[in-house]
Amino acid sequence: MNAFYWPGSQLPAPTYWSGVPQGRSSSASPFGSIDRNARIAVVHDWCPHFRGGERVLSRICGLFPNAEVFTLFDFLPADVKEAYFRDVRFHASSANRLPLIARYYRSLFFLCPFLIEQFDVTGYDLVISSSAAFARGVLTRPDQPHLCYVHSPPRYAWDEQFSYLEQGHLRFGPKGLLYRYMLHHLRMWDTRTAHGPDLMLANSRYVGLRIKRIYGREAEVVHPPIAIEELDFVEDKLDYYVSAAFLAPYKRTDLVIQAFNEMPARRLVVVGEGQQSKSLRALARSNITFAGYLPRDDYVRTVGSAKAMVFAGCEDFGIALAEAQACGTPLIAFGRGGARDIVGPLGMTDDPTGILFDKQTVESIRQAVVTFEQNRSSIRPAACRASALRFSEQRFDQAILKNVAAVQALHATA
Repeated sequence: MNAFYWPGSQLPAPTYWSGVPQGRSSSASPFGSIDRNARIAVVHDWCPHFRGGERVLSRICGLFPNAEVFTLFDFLPADVKEAYFRDVRFHASSANRLPLIARYYRSLFFLCPFLIEQFDVTGYDLVISSSAAFARGVLTRPDQPHLCYVHSPPRYAWDEQFSYLEQGHLRFGPKGLLYRYMLHHLRMWDTRTAHGPDLMLANSRYVGLRIKRIYGREAEVVHPPIAIEELDFVEDKLDYYVSAAFLAPYKRTDLVIQAFNEMPARRLVVVGEGQQSKSLRALARSNITFAGYLPRDDYVRTVGSAKAMVFAGCEDFGIALAEAQACGTPLIAFGRGGARDIVGPLGMTDDPTGILFDKQTVESIRQAVVTFEQNRSSIRPAACRASALRFSEQRFDQAILKNVAAVQALHATA
């Protein structure tokens, strides 16, 4: 999922949801059967930064005052925990104590199934897993309710294996063969554990299709929460486009930059840093500005004032895309993945909020920008804002509570 606060940026004062000021509340639930004071284990893959998955994690913890987090790796700084996980106890795996682990934890993916199985959550009243790979494989009792929120099945083990291997220069050779073998075993474990949770929730229709294809399970779509109140609506836009993402190969920011290289009269502001920062700066021409990591207020202001956000990657959902819409900023996005849940495409709805292009090519992006400018008056900022209200935090809370009640009811009648 996309970044909320770029690592190293200044955090704003925390904004808490209604009824949960300064910490967690045991206020009455709209679902009377739920004991909000129950002991709940919330299992999350890992916490390297406060990004989309961690925003979901924070929101879930805020619903239950006695929730505790179990995560493989925990690198969240103290100020983030104070702002978004106040009074929440974190349990990290034994591997979290390895020297310099923050530099190479992703390379230990082949150990993560074993590590997640070492968490003892059997004494808790309910398990909620927040999973993009390993969390839902935690071992539970047969009579223990388990709700799983799926950010995605592990992409690098399934449909995007070949793309990830190519990006890591692992297509050939002994090391590439070893990685393929380890991913094969990860797929077997992933399939074996797929029926552990009582219910699965998908963060987008695209992820729901992945769940159906890979695991043969149905999953209700519950979009991630967007902090609408943090995102100022901007009606009058400035004369530039924006791209906001962690600068990794799969985000395809390189295509956006190449497209704007061919449109020197149009300005592009690139927000974010990452492994491609140096190469992308070298690729860009003078009409492209790199803003780097931005504090939250500056980030919102930059995205909100842009005439449109341009994104060429395929996201499971795309928090940054939904946040841009909440600011009243139209989207020009690749028409696969979560963007199809977020954008009301020009020509397919009476009140469009952006343009979806079909191919991840420079020419497709360039033509989409031209189409946007030709039809800009048809894509109203107010329509973008109204559409984003579908992703409110309160709507997310209600969906989680409803499904917690559902998994508890399953065990009550078993």
